Amino acid sequence: MKRKFIPMFVTFMLLCAFPLLSGCSDMLLLNPKGPIGESEKTVILIAFGLMLLVVVPVIVMSVVIPLKYRESNKKADYDPNWDYSGKIEAAMWLIPLAIVLVLSTVVWIETHRLDPYKPIAGDAKPLNVEVVSMDWKWLFIYPDYDIAVVNQFVFPAKTPLNLYLTSDTVMTSFFIPQLGSQLYAMGGMRTNLHLLADEEGVYRGQNQQFSGDGFPQMTFKATATSPQAFEAWVEQVRKSPDRLDIARLDELCKPGLVASPLHFSSLEPGLFDHIIAKYNPRRWYLHGGHGTGQTTNAMDGALHGAMDGAMGGTMGGATDGTGHTAHGAQTGAEVN
Repeated sequence: MKRKFIPMFVTFMLLCAFPLLSGCSDMLLLNPKGPIGESEKTVILIAFGLMLLVVVPVIVMSVVIPLKYRESNKKADYDPNWDYSGKIEAAMWLIPLAIVLVLSTVVWIETHRLDPYKPIAGDAKPLNVEVVSMDWKWLFIYPDYDIAVVNQFVFPAKTPLNLYLTSDTVMTSFFIPQLGSQLYAMGGMRTNLHLLADEEGVYRGQNQQFSGDGFPQMTFKATATSPQAFEAWVEQVRKSPDRLDIARLDELCKPGLVASPLHFSSLEPGLFDHIIAKYNPRRWYLHGGHGTGQTTNAMDGALHGAMDGAMGGTMGGATDGTGHTAHGAQTGAEVN
Protein backbone atom coordinates (compact mmCIF):
# COMPACT_ATOMS: atom_id res chain seq x y z
CA MET A 1 0.00 0.00 0.00
CA LYS A 2 2.82 2.37 0.88
CA ARG A 3 4.52 1.94 -2.49
CA LYS A 4 1.28 2.67 -4.32
CA PHE A 5 0.40 5.70 -2.21
CA ILE A 6 3.67 7.63 -2.63
CA PRO A 7 3.56 7.83 -6.47
CA MET A 8 -0.08 8.86 -6.26
CA PHE A 9 0.75 11.59 -3.75
CA VAL A 10 3.64 12.93 -5.86
CA THR A 11 1.45 12.95 -8.97
CA PHE A 12 -1.28 14.81 -7.10
CA MET A 13 1.18 17.48 -5.88
CA LEU A 14 2.56 17.98 -9.41
CA LEU A 15 -0.92 18.33 -10.85
CA CYS A 16 -1.72 20.95 -8.22
CA ALA A 17 1.50 22.80 -9.01
CA PHE A 18 0.84 23.19 -12.75
CA PRO A 19 -2.05 25.70 -12.41
CA LEU A 20 -0.02 27.71 -9.93
CA LEU A 21 3.08 27.77 -12.13
CA SER A 22 1.07 28.61 -15.25
CA GLY A 23 -0.07 31.82 -13.57
CA CYS A 24 3.45 33.11 -12.93
CA SER A 25 3.40 35.17 -16.14
CA ASP A 26 0.51 37.21 -14.71
CA MET A 27 2.26 37.79 -11.39
CA LEU A 28 3.67 41.28 -11.90
CA LEU A 29 6.37 40.96 -9.25
CA LEU A 30 7.74 37.88 -11.02
CA ASN A 31 7.68 39.58 -14.43
CA PRO A 32 9.89 42.65 -13.86
CA LYS A 33 10.72 45.17 -16.57
CA GLY A 34 13.46 47.15 -14.86
CA PRO A 35 16.69 46.68 -12.89
CA ILE A 36 15.07 47.45 -9.54
CA GLY A 37 12.21 45.04 -10.15
CA GLU A 38 14.65 42.36 -11.34
CA SER A 39 16.74 42.67 -8.18
CA GLU A 40 13.65 42.55 -5.98
CA LYS A 41 12.45 39.45 -7.83
CA THR A 42 15.78 37.78 -7.04
CA VAL A 43 15.42 38.62 -3.35
CA ILE A 44 11.86 37.23 -3.31
CA LEU A 45 12.95 33.98 -4.94
CA ILE A 46 15.92 33.59 -2.59
CA ALA A 47 13.68 34.13 0.43
CA PHE A 48 11.08 31.73 -0.97
CA GLY A 49 13.72 29.08 -1.64
CA LEU A 50 15.18 29.38 1.85
CA MET A 51 11.77 29.04 3.44
CA LEU A 52 11.11 25.94 1.35
CA LEU A 53 13.98 24.31 3.24
CA VAL A 54 11.64 24.31 6.23
CA VAL A 55 8.30 23.83 4.51
CA VAL A 56 9.20 20.94 2.18
CA PRO A 57 10.66 18.65 4.89
CA VAL A 58 7.62 19.30 7.08
CA ILE A 59 5.26 18.37 4.23
CA VAL A 60 7.29 15.26 3.39
CA MET A 61 7.48 14.13 7.02
CA SER A 62 3.75 14.69 7.49
CA VAL A 63 3.24 12.00 4.85
CA VAL A 64 6.17 9.66 5.49
CA ILE A 65 5.92 9.41 9.29
CA PRO A 66 2.23 8.38 9.44
CA LEU A 67 2.88 5.84 6.70
CA LYS A 68 5.98 4.38 8.30
CA TYR A 69 4.68 4.23 11.85
CA ARG A 70 1.10 3.22 11.14
CA GLU A 71 -0.27 0.39 13.25
CA SER A 72 -0.36 -2.11 10.39
CA ASN A 73 3.36 -1.69 9.57
CA LYS A 74 4.98 -4.42 11.66
CA LYS A 75 8.46 -3.67 10.26
CA ALA A 76 8.67 -0.18 11.79
CA ASP A 77 10.77 0.37 14.90
CA TYR A 78 8.80 0.49 18.13
CA ASP A 79 10.44 2.22 21.09
CA PRO A 80 7.88 3.38 23.68
CA ASN A 81 10.62 4.64 26.02
CA TRP A 82 12.24 6.96 23.48
CA ASP A 83 12.21 10.61 24.59
CA TYR A 84 15.23 12.42 23.12
CA SER A 85 17.40 12.63 20.00
CA GLY A 86 20.43 14.90 19.83
CA LYS A 87 20.42 14.78 16.04
CA ILE A 88 16.81 15.90 15.82
CA GLU A 89 17.32 18.74 18.30
CA ALA A 90 20.47 19.90 16.51
CA ALA A 91 18.63 19.93 13.19
CA MET A 92 15.66 21.80 14.71
CA TRP A 93 17.95 24.58 15.96
CA LEU A 94 20.80 24.77 13.45
CA ILE A 95 18.81 24.64 10.20
CA PRO A 96 16.40 27.51 11.09
CA LEU A 97 19.31 29.49 12.53
CA ALA A 98 21.29 29.07 9.30
CA ILE A 99 18.26 30.11 7.25
CA VAL A 100 17.73 33.23 9.37
CA LEU A 101 21.41 34.20 9.11
CA VAL A 102 21.53 33.78 5.34
CA LEU A 103 18.19 35.53 4.82
CA SER A 104 19.17 38.40 7.13
CA THR A 105 22.44 38.88 5.26
CA VAL A 106 20.73 38.93 1.87
CA VAL A 107 18.03 41.34 3.03
CA TRP A 108 20.56 43.67 4.70
CA ILE A 109 22.74 43.88 1.59
CA GLU A 110 19.90 44.24 -0.90
CA THR A 111 17.97 46.75 1.22
CA HIS A 112 20.93 49.13 1.14
CA ARG A 113 21.75 48.43 -2.50
CA LEU A 114 18.14 49.08 -3.55
CA ASP A 115 17.73 52.27 -1.52
CA PRO A 116 14.92 54.15 -3.35
CA TYR A 117 16.74 57.44 -2.75
CA LYS A 118 19.81 56.22 -4.67
CA PRO A 119 19.90 57.53 -8.27
CA ILE A 120 20.08 55.01 -11.10
CA ALA A 121 22.94 55.35 -13.57
CA GLY A 122 21.98 55.52 -17.23
CA ASP A 123 23.08 56.83 -20.60
CA ALA A 124 20.07 59.12 -20.95
CA LYS A 125 19.43 62.28 -18.98
CA PRO A 126 17.15 61.55 -15.97
CA LEU A 127 13.52 62.58 -16.21
CA ASN A 128 12.21 64.54 -13.22
CA VAL A 129 8.57 64.03 -12.26
CA GLU A 130 6.66 65.35 -9.24
CA VAL A 131 3.96 62.90 -8.16
CA VAL A 132 1.00 63.95 -6.00
CA SER A 133 -1.57 61.50 -4.63
CA MET A 134 -5.12 62.77 -4.21
CA ASP A 135 -8.60 61.37 -3.48
CA TRP A 136 -8.61 59.18 -5.64
CA LYS A 137 -6.30 60.07 -8.44
CA TRP A 138 -2.64 60.69 -9.26
CA LEU A 139 -1.20 63.98 -10.48
CA PHE A 140 2.07 63.85 -12.45
CA ILE A 141 3.89 67.16 -12.86
CA TYR A 142 6.72 67.40 -15.41
CA PRO A 143 8.60 70.52 -14.24
CA ASP A 144 11.16 70.34 -17.06
CA TYR A 145 8.37 70.50 -19.65
CA ASP A 146 5.90 72.75 -17.78
CA ILE A 147 3.06 70.22 -18.20
CA ALA A 148 0.97 68.05 -15.89
CA VAL A 149 -1.21 64.97 -16.34
CA VAL A 150 -3.76 63.20 -14.13
CA ASN A 151 -3.83 59.39 -14.04
CA GLN A 152 -1.32 58.97 -16.86
CA PHE A 153 2.41 58.50 -16.44
CA VAL A 154 4.41 58.53 -19.68
CA PHE A 155 8.20 58.35 -19.85
CA PRO A 156 10.96 57.13 -22.17
CA ALA A 157 12.24 53.58 -21.72
CA LYS A 158 15.85 53.15 -20.59
CA THR A 159 15.73 56.62 -19.01
CA PRO A 160 16.33 57.01 -15.25
CA LEU A 161 13.27 58.39 -13.47
CA ASN A 162 13.67 60.78 -10.56
CA LEU A 163 10.29 60.81 -8.82
CA TYR A 164 9.42 63.23 -6.01
CA LEU A 165 6.33 62.15 -4.08
CA THR A 166 3.93 63.92 -1.76
CA SER A 167 0.26 63.61 -0.86
CA ASP A 168 -2.65 66.02 -0.94
CA THR A 169 -4.72 63.58 1.12
CA VAL A 170 -4.02 60.78 3.58
CA MET A 171 -0.85 58.69 3.35
CA THR A 172 -0.73 56.61 0.18
CA SER A 173 1.77 54.23 -1.39
CA PHE A 174 3.03 54.67 -4.96
CA PHE A 175 3.78 51.37 -6.69
CA ILE A 176 4.53 50.15 -10.20
CA PRO A 177 5.08 46.43 -9.48
CA GLN A 178 7.01 45.57 -12.65
CA LEU A 179 9.45 48.43 -12.10
CA GLY A 180 9.85 47.83 -8.36
CA SER A 181 10.03 49.68 -5.03
CA GLN A 182 6.78 51.00 -3.62
CA LEU A 183 7.17 54.19 -1.59
CA TYR A 184 4.89 56.17 0.68
CA ALA A 185 3.57 59.60 -0.26
CA MET A 186 2.72 61.71 2.80
CA GLY A 187 1.20 65.13 3.30
CA GLY A 188 3.66 67.86 4.24
CA MET A 189 6.64 65.72 3.25
CA ARG A 190 8.56 64.75 0.14
CA THR A 191 9.95 61.29 -0.59
CA ASN A 192 12.21 60.33 -3.48
CA LEU A 193 12.00 57.28 -5.70
CA HIS A 194 14.25 56.27 -8.59
CA LEU A 195 13.09 53.79 -11.24
CA LEU A 196 13.96 52.70 -14.77
CA ALA A 197 12.14 50.65 -17.42
CA ASP A 198 14.32 48.37 -19.55
CA GLU A 199 11.83 48.15 -22.40
CA GLU A 200 8.80 49.84 -23.87
CA GLY A 201 5.42 48.78 -22.58
CA VAL A 202 2.37 49.66 -20.50
CA TYR A 203 2.63 48.82 -16.81
CA ARG A 204 0.07 48.96 -14.04
CA GLY A 205 0.52 51.64 -11.39
CA GLN A 206 -1.48 51.65 -8.18
CA ASN A 207 -1.91 52.82 -4.63
CA GLN A 208 -0.99 50.10 -2.14
CA GLN A 209 -2.25 51.95 0.95
CA PHE A 210 -5.98 51.94 1.77
CA SER A 211 -7.21 55.51 1.41
CA GLY A 212 -10.99 55.48 1.40
CA ASP A 213 -13.91 54.68 -0.88
CA GLY A 214 -12.09 55.17 -4.18
CA PHE A 215 -9.01 53.18 -3.22
CA PRO A 216 -9.68 50.20 -5.56
CA GLN A 217 -9.90 52.55 -8.56
CA MET A 218 -6.82 54.60 -7.64
CA THR A 219 -4.74 53.22 -10.49
CA PHE A 220 -2.91 54.60 -13.50
CA LYS A 221 -1.10 53.42 -16.62
CA ALA A 222 2.67 53.81 -16.63
CA THR A 223 3.70 53.88 -20.29
CA ALA A 224 7.34 53.47 -21.31
CA THR A 225 7.86 54.71 -24.87
CA SER A 226 10.67 55.53 -27.26
CA PRO A 227 12.26 59.00 -26.86
CA GLN A 228 10.58 60.12 -30.10
CA ALA A 229 7.16 58.91 -28.95
CA PHE A 230 7.64 60.65 -25.61
CA GLU A 231 8.43 63.97 -27.28
CA ALA A 232 5.36 63.56 -29.49
CA TRP A 233 3.25 62.89 -26.39
CA VAL A 234 4.61 66.03 -24.72
CA GLU A 235 3.62 68.08 -27.76
CA GLN A 236 0.15 66.53 -27.63
CA VAL A 237 -0.25 67.54 -23.97
CA ARG A 238 0.91 71.07 -24.80
CA LYS A 239 -2.03 71.41 -27.18
CA SER A 240 -4.47 71.10 -24.27
CA PRO A 241 -6.36 74.36 -23.54
CA ASP A 242 -6.28 73.71 -19.78
CA ARG A 243 -3.80 75.31 -17.40
CA LEU A 244 -3.06 73.97 -13.92
CA ASP A 245 -3.11 76.72 -11.32
CA ILE A 246 -3.98 76.77 -7.62
CA ALA A 247 -7.71 77.17 -8.28
CA ARG A 248 -7.75 74.17 -10.63
CA LEU A 249 -5.57 72.24 -8.20
CA ASP A 250 -8.09 72.82 -5.43
CA GLU A 251 -10.80 71.33 -7.65
CA LEU A 252 -8.67 68.25 -8.33
CA CYS A 253 -8.10 67.78 -4.61
CA LYS A 254 -11.79 67.17 -3.99
CA PRO A 255 -12.64 63.47 -3.49
CA GLY A 256 -13.66 61.80 -6.69
CA LEU A 257 -12.59 59.70 -9.67
CA VAL A 258 -11.67 60.79 -13.18
CA ALA A 259 -13.01 58.83 -16.13
CA SER A 260 -10.02 59.51 -18.40
CA PRO A 261 -6.60 61.19 -18.10
CA LEU A 262 -6.53 64.99 -17.82
CA HIS A 263 -3.87 67.06 -19.60
CA PHE A 264 -2.58 70.51 -18.61
CA SER A 265 -0.43 72.41 -21.09
CA SER A 266 1.05 74.87 -18.59
CA LEU A 267 1.60 75.23 -14.85
CA GLU A 268 1.56 77.88 -12.19
CA PRO A 269 5.08 77.89 -10.71
CA GLY A 270 5.62 76.24 -7.33
CA LEU A 271 2.55 73.99 -7.20
CA PHE A 272 4.44 71.07 -5.69
CA ASP A 273 5.87 73.32 -2.95
CA HIS A 274 2.41 74.75 -2.36
CA ILE A 275 0.93 71.29 -1.79
CA ILE A 276 3.63 70.43 0.75
CA ALA A 277 3.23 73.77 2.55
CA LYS A 278 -0.54 73.23 2.90
CA TYR A 279 0.05 70.47 5.45
CA ASN A 280 3.28 71.63 7.05
CA PRO A 281 3.93 75.37 6.57
CA ARG A 282 7.21 75.22 8.47
CA ARG A 283 8.69 72.79 5.97
CA TRP A 284 9.46 73.59 2.37
CA TYR A 285 11.77 72.20 -0.19
CA LEU A 286 14.42 73.69 -2.45
CA HIS A 287 14.41 71.21 -5.31
CA GLY A 288 18.05 71.67 -6.20
CA GLY A 289 19.08 69.58 -9.13
CA HIS A 290 15.77 68.15 -10.31
CA GLY A 291 14.53 70.89 -12.51
CA THR A 292 11.86 72.84 -10.64
CA GLY A 293 13.93 76.00 -10.75
CA GLN A 294 13.80 76.34 -6.97
CA THR A 295 10.49 78.17 -7.26
CA THR A 296 7.84 78.73 -4.66
CA ASN A 297 4.55 80.47 -5.39
CA ALA A 298 3.84 83.87 -3.91
CA MET A 299 1.29 82.56 -1.42
CA ASP A 300 3.76 80.13 0.12
CA GLY A 301 6.52 82.74 0.06
CA ALA A 302 4.39 85.20 1.99
CA LEU A 303 3.40 82.49 4.47
CA HIS A 304 7.00 81.43 5.06
CA GLY A 305 8.16 85.01 5.40
CA ALA A 306 5.45 85.83 7.92
CA MET A 307 6.24 82.77 10.00
CA ASP A 308 9.96 83.50 10.02
CA GLY A 309 9.30 87.08 11.02
CA ALA A 310 7.07 85.95 13.87
CA MET A 311 9.52 83.36 15.13
CA GLY A 312 12.48 85.74 14.81
CA GLY A 313 15.54 84.53 16.63
CA THR A 314 14.14 81.05 17.11
CA MET A 315 14.48 80.36 13.41
CA GLY A 316 17.79 82.22 13.26
CA GLY A 317 17.76 82.90 9.52
CA ALA A 318 17.18 85.90 7.28
CA THR A 319 14.25 85.55 4.89
CA ASP A 320 14.57 86.42 1.22
CA GLY A 321 11.81 87.58 -1.12
CA THR A 322 10.50 84.08 -1.74
CA GLY A 323 10.16 83.14 1.90
CA HIS A 324 13.24 80.88 1.92
CA THR A 325 15.57 81.27 4.89
CA ALA A 326 19.33 81.16 4.68
CA HIS A 327 19.56 78.39 7.23
CA GLY A 328 17.17 76.24 5.17
CA ALA A 329 19.20 75.88 2.00
CA GLN A 330 19.39 72.12 2.15
CA THR A 331 18.75 71.30 -1.47
CA GLY A 332 16.76 68.23 -2.23
CA ALA A 333 15.88 67.59 1.43
CA GLU A 334 13.18 68.73 3.83
CA VAL A 335 13.88 71.40 6.42
CA ASN A 336 12.88 70.31 9.91
